[in-house]
Order: sequence, then structure tokens, then C-alpha cells
Amino acid sequence: MLPKFLLADNSQELPDTIFVVHTQSPKCIIESDVDDFYTNQNIHWIDDAPENEELVEQLLEEAEDFLEKEFENQEMLYDEDEE
Repeated sequence: MLPKFLLADNSQELPDTIFVVHTQSPKCIIESDVDDFYTNQNIHWIDDAPENEELVEQLLEEAEDFLEKEFENQEMLYDEDEE
């Protein structure tokens, strides 16, 4: 089973952009600036976009939480490597 969210980037073509992939229904890819994920988002729907706006808002909140935790985890890993 795939994780609910995956982190993706294409730093060679879009160095300032990050993608969070939602693997469960409704499947989508959330594109955003690396430095400002919370206000500059573009959703690319793989499945049909849900009509329920609350569902979309919840999905974005979960994606933001996921990304925050991933960045925190990366920082901890880099800090461990430096020691």
C-alpha cells in the first residue's frame, strides 16, 4: 500500500517548486513554491475534483501537515549527519 502523501520535486526544471502527491481518492498533485507552500498552491487533479470545498480544504491542510513533518524530519537527519 502506498503512503497517503508523497513528496516530489523536479529541481532541474523547477528549482523553486515542490509537489505533494496525494495517492488516495481523490488523487491529485499539489504544486507550490518551496518557500511558500501555504499560500501559493495549484492543484492538479488526477481524479475528478471533489465538489465539496470542505474536503479540498481538509486535503490541503493534511498535505501542509505532511510537508511540515517531512521538512522537520529532513532537518533532524541533516543535524545528525553533521554531528
